[in-house]
Amino acid sequence: MKKKMISVIGAAVIGLNAFGGGAALAKDMHKDIVNVSHRGASAYAPEHTIAAYEMGEKMHGDYIELDLQMTKDGHLIAMHDVTLDRTTDGTGSVKDNTLNEIKQLDAGSWFNEKYPYASKAEYEGLKVPTLEEVFKKFGKNNSYYIETKSPDVYPGMEKELLRLVEKYKINKNKLLVQSFSPQSLKVMNELDPSIKLVQLISYKANAEITDAEIREIKQYAMGIGPNHTYLNEEYVQKVVNSGLELHPYTVNDKERMKQLINWGVTGMFTNHPDLLHDVKKGR
Repeated sequence: MKKKMISVIGAAVIGLNAFGGGAALAKDMHKDIVNVSHRGASAYAPEHTIAAYEMGEKMHGDYIELDLQMTKDGHLIAMHDVTLDRTTDGTGSVKDNTLNEIKQLDAGSWFNEKYPYASKAEYEGLKVPTLEEVFKKFGKNNSYYIETKSPDVYPGMEKELLRLVEKYKINKNKLLVQSFSPQSLKVMNELDPSIKLVQLISYKANAEITDAEIREIKQYAMGIGPNHTYLNEEYVQKVVNSGLELHPYTVNDKERMKQLINWGVTGMFTNHPDLLHDVKKGR
């Protein structure tokens, strides 16, 4: 009985340290978690618009996160999909339209229609931003988390990304480049080994990673970004203990945020940077 009682008390103390209201250890664990505003604060404003990026900053996001597509005339724009249909009033592939054609489109009204509870009149008529416009607006010393999206569709997008990084003197210490394509990341690594890279992964079932896979990723990347749905504590600890950063996507529930943090993740993507900020503050 005595031994059992000690075990119960010990478990309670551990629980307090991990979850307790304002416990010092919990605050220390939470405060350094990287808060990535996924496509901007995309729960509150149309994704990949200047308005969404600005709101992400106001909600204490640590990074401006961009997905890149390339226009017919070679401009990098901020957009998740390879087609225009979902987030503008246009249709067709990005690669089949010039920047001028894309600039005629409304990239905000769809959000008001889909999410009336978050709609704002000023979202109507918002334009698709180019990467150049984002760099000009937010400056060289901001923190950017940029994805080379569908690089097989856009040959040379890595070179164009690096050209703009150099043109606008972006602080590479505050730049992360992510991709689902190992080849795209390896191209980036060859072009400029100083740029920090994150390998994205999409799991369809229980997340598992081998020592060999970790060794391969560490040859070119400093972290991985898996979908959070199928993560488990063993996976998280294996990755983090290997020396890799771990930034799962896309986490929009406070309890799940707390669980992942207590497992040991080093950051996460969220459409609700304000919620993750609250978690980091112990609220």
